[in-house]
Amino acid sequence: MSKTKSLLLALLAVFALVAAACGDDDDSSTNAGSDDSGSDDSGSDDDMAAALPGEGKTVNFGRANWSSGYVHAQILAILLGELGYDVSSPDALEFAPDLGYQTMASGDMDIWANSWYPGHFSWHEGDLPDGTRIGDNLTVVEGSVMPGGGLQGMLVTKSWAEANGIESLDQIAADEALWSQLDSDGNGKGEFYGCPEDWTCDDIMASQIAFAGWDTLEQTQAGYDAMFAEFLTKAQAGDPAIIYTWTPTSYLAQAIPGETTMWLTLETILDDSNPLGKEGGESYAQGEGYDGLSADVCLAPASGCNTGWEAADILVTVNKAWGDDNPAAIALSAAFNPPLIDMAIAGVDLNASDGSQAAVEEIAAKWVADNRDLADSWIAAALG
Repeated sequence: MSKTKSLLLALLAVFALVAAACGDDDDSSTNAGSDDSGSDDSGSDDDMAAALPGEGKTVNFGRANWSSGYVHAQILAILLGELGYDVSSPDALEFAPDLGYQTMASGDMDIWANSWYPGHFSWHEGDLPDGTRIGDNLTVVEGSVMPGGGLQGMLVTKSWAEANGIESLDQIAADEALWSQLDSDGNGKGEFYGCPEDWTCDDIMASQIAFAGWDTLEQTQAGYDAMFAEFLTKAQAGDPAIIYTWTPTSYLAQAIPGETTMWLTLETILDDSNPLGKEGGESYAQGEGYDGLSADVCLAPASGCNTGWEAADILVTVNKAWGDDNPAAIALSAAFNPPLIDMAIAGVDLNASDGSQAAVEEIAAKWVADNRDLADSWIAAALG
């Protein structure tokens, strides 16, 4: 069996266990696509071409700098092109969230599909050189992409955790016999693999450490692919290791919760007290966390499993002035809701490729071709 096929089978098994995390990620969109979304909705090709709302308009499309968001951003760019827009390649405007929202608010980028809310609301709080607030120059398109699709949490080496009776990250932080096994540099703090700088989850993680009083733990920050590769090597060898991860992503197919790794419970969940005093840090609050995982994939005390991170809404954000001038693009973005499992599988395909922009475009174009009825339903929504 090929490595890619094995990853796909593992991914399907994982998502069978965590599907509840994505809410109704494909119910509404699939139903819309299974209706009469063919030619009758949009009229003849000639009529449609004459009525395309994007004719003569350009779109400066951007994307975030994590590969799990590349394909769904590319799909939306393709569909905007079908509305007649001249769309720039998303890889030309690739940013971490801090610069992404600033660039979009200033008008140098029109749209991106990689917002993770509520955490990313922190980036709305800064000011532009003209004195206006960044968020006042942005529009969040509600209901778009994957509401509730961003399941987040911490994975731990399963064999190590079970051998040591580990149930939660709080337990590790409180027990020197446990956290010391993660202390590779001897500085009195156990390391876990966190988030690259400027991804927002790194700030949330730092706030969580301060809020919980985990003085014995610290996050390692580097390129995520390199951190994950190191984590996976340790987990497969049964060595102690912990990493932050999320859905939709191919990383879960490789980590295989329930087999190689397990999700860890967080007993102390970050509130809106903003313990580090960061600008917009109130939006780092994780509500009640997420408690929808089963004991098959999540270690938990008697109180039950809770990853400690709420499932984020992955939404489209646009420059407000541009959005006001392009209601069809907003309508498309609001309808755009690719199934979570499809985007995770797309991540596996991208992981198996050379990772180039050409590969992203090929995977996205194939998804559109294979899901033409669903894509047409979104186009029909945009055309009104």
